[in-house]
Amino acid sequence: MSRIVSILAPIIVIIVVGVGGSFVLQMIKPEPEKADEAKVGLNVFAEVVRRGNLHLTVEAQGEVRPRREIVVAPQISGRVSYVSPDFIDGGFIKKGQLLVRVEAADYELAVVRARSGVASAEQRLAREIAEADLAAQDIADLGLENVTPLARREPQLAEAQAALDGAKAQLKDAELALDRTAVYAPFDGRVRERSVDIGQVVAAGSALGRIFANDVVEVSLPLKDAEMGRLGLPLAFAASEQSPGPKVDFTATVGGVERHWTGEVVRSAAAVNSMTRQINVIAELKDPYGKGADGDAPMAPGLFVNATIEGETIPDVLIAPRASLRGEDRIFIGDAENGKLSIRPVDLIYSDADGAYVRSGIAPGELAIVSPVQAPFDGMSITVMERMEDGTVKVYEHDKPDDAAGGADVREEAVALKGDEGTSR
Repeated sequence: MSRIVSILAPIIVIIVVGVGGSFVLQMIKPEPEKADEAKVGLNVFAEVVRRGNLHLTVEAQGEVRPRREIVVAPQISGRVSYVSPDFIDGGFIKKGQLLVRVEAADYELAVVRARSGVASAEQRLAREIAEADLAAQDIADLGLENVTPLARREPQLAEAQAALDGAKAQLKDAELALDRTAVYAPFDGRVRERSVDIGQVVAAGSALGRIFANDVVEVSLPLKDAEMGRLGLPLAFAASEQSPGPKVDFTATVGGVERHWTGEVVRSAAAVNSMTRQINVIAELKDPYGKGADGDAPMAPGLFVNATIEGETIPDVLIAPRASLRGEDRIFIGDAENGKLSIRPVDLIYSDADGAYVRSGIAPGELAIVSPVQAPFDGMSITVMERMEDGTVKVYEHDKPDDAAGGADVREEAVALKGDEGTSR
């Protein structure tokens, strides 16, 4: 027994000494110093909310096409004897200008034959008139009554008159065919293509080429229902003097230079496209090769153009940077004085690359945050920074609550930054 005690006694002593030493060290350990500095908030960039007018616009694209374009075709058959030098791909033509002529010899002979037939019919009618007069005189001399129309030669006279009318119609038809040997331009315009030349035999209705009028060109612009509402256009729209259509700014790159043309919406399509659920509005540009051109660049058919359609103007709205809009109806506002984040629901009217336009929820002069913020919550600590026009950054630094001033003191300093770090523009 004494042997066991002699073995355990040292062990117990060691344990007691160890535990006691640990307790003493824990008691005399100095307290860790607490940091006096408040936790620095997240650095965010912000821009000032301002008040202004909202000019609604709609962007669309389309291909330029002439309002009038036709296939040039003869109404009679024959061999081509003349082609105008202006009737060539890209040529300019005038209204009433002779484009193509078909050999007229056969049709001239037809006119001569028709005139001969008219002369014969006139002679026959004159003879029948004389015969009818003689018959009437004989009936009167004989004192006959109830004489038949045949005895008065009325059927013969009617037949001769009908023959004359038919001969005159044949003459008119021959003269019309002779006139149609010449094909004239029905309007001022340009030649898109030509497919005929001198010596070629053509049939009635065969294509000789294509021409289009250069007085007006059109662009069909597909729009959504919301975009129609933004423009204030009904589905069945037709421009008039009392209700003109919205102005349209067309742009396209021609010869490496961006060109601009100004037209207007004149009407809407008759029906909604069943595939896209969109409706086309038709915009026009007058005199695209003259006054409507951008310098020496006409808005020629075939160009693919971008169109900016002017909508209505909403006055006195609040304008925040587009990057400050979170979701569909929230904007983050930086309270620079208190260094806090404020999440505001807003009444959004419209947003585009230039900004978010709202009716209420924010105030002019407030700082809308444009930097990305992870896990945001109302009252989150932040440090607001504003980029100035000269490239410097104004930092709104919030003082510690236990400062001698006893409150929130805003200090401003201009810091020159390189690059655009920290911003999400």
